[in-house]
Amino acid sequence: LQVDLWQPSSPFHIVEGMVTDVRVPRNTSRSLLPYLQQANIQYTILISDLQKAIENQTGLRSYRNRRSLSGYNYEVYHSLEEIQGWMHHLNKTHSGLVHMFSVGKSYEGRPLFVLKLGKRSRPYKKAVWIDCGIHAREWIGPAFCQWFVKEALQTYQTDPAMRKMLTQLYFYIMPVFNVDGYHFSWTNDRFWRKTRSKNTRLRCHGVDANRNWKVKWCDEGASFHPCDDTYCGPFPESEPEVKAVAHFLRKHRKQIKAYLSFHAYAQMLLYPYSYKYATIPNFSCVESAAYNAVNALQSAYGIRYRYGPASSTLYVSSGSSMDWAYKNGIPYAFAFELRDTGHFGFLLPETLIKPTCTETMLAVKNITLHLLKKCH
Repeated sequence: LQVDLWQPSSPFHIVEGMVTDVRVPRNTSRSLLPYLQQANIQYTILISDLQKAIENQTGLRSYRNRRSLSGYNYEVYHSLEEIQGWMHHLNKTHSGLVHMFSVGKSYEGRPLFVLKLGKRSRPYKKAVWIDCGIHAREWIGPAFCQWFVKEALQTYQTDPAMRKMLTQLYFYIMPVFNVDGYHFSWTNDRFWRKTRSKNTRLRCHGVDANRNWKVKWCDEGASFHPCDDTYCGPFPESEPEVKAVAHFLRKHRKQIKAYLSFHAYAQMLLYPYSYKYATIPNFSCVESAAYNAVNALQSAYGIRYRYGPASSTLYVSSGSSMDWAYKNGIPYAFAFELRDTGHFGFLLPETLIKPTCTETMLAVKNITLHLLKKCH
């Protein structure tokens, strides 16, 4: 039975007693459900007509007015073209706080744009790196990256905390890491996860950009098979997107004090290690930052996030960007798994963009302010 694993991302992670989310083709469910009954495996159908759910989310675009009154609507999902247009626009209109640049090109030749956000107040400033959309189908990620920039620009004048953040730090924000995959998830396959690089031997496309980093590469929780969702690639940094970002982070490793990566879905705040069960040297600082961030997040709508080391909180996975960032001298490395816990999964409705981003914003501000307070 060919199924698409939504949670966890790889069959290696499935253990007895674990809840697993799978997507099945229409004709497969006829044979899957009796099989589950026979095997005495309990199941719930979360979305009975997925095609319809996709069309409800993307089909409205043609005649719906995609712009809000003030211009850009942050409560809808945006295509890559729209997001890049938005970045260009901010670069022009907010040149005092925003500087857009590219760290390289994707496999299909698209620019990898990053926004540098912050007041040019002094020559040397510490920085925070934020990326979204390493996995193409996790649309709430790029939505959050855009939300973060909007909040920064809108509240900079009025909110002392935001003012402090933008005065004392730079933020490097990459709204769409996996540009090719994200574009493909809009045009061809809504549930595409990987990059779009071509594999010569097999007809399968793409590498899991979060298994392609040079840290315990292709060990546990990653696959050597090019057709798998967690394929680690032919070698570390084989993906131009990963190579470009790794190069940028290496070059700025002295300046960058925090690495935040946004994923979906699970409602978790994860920190290293992902590739092994071991305690990081600065555990107490990172752990208290996570604890406070999760409490701040919960204060908005009562959504409880689990938090802890990725290996024991989610599952063991090697070659992840978070572990790599930590191993390369960035002391605060976190991966957020945003809403929800599987009811909508990757098809989080646009009505939930605002609450999700609002609560996540509180967590990110909390971590950032923690960073400025110095914990060793």
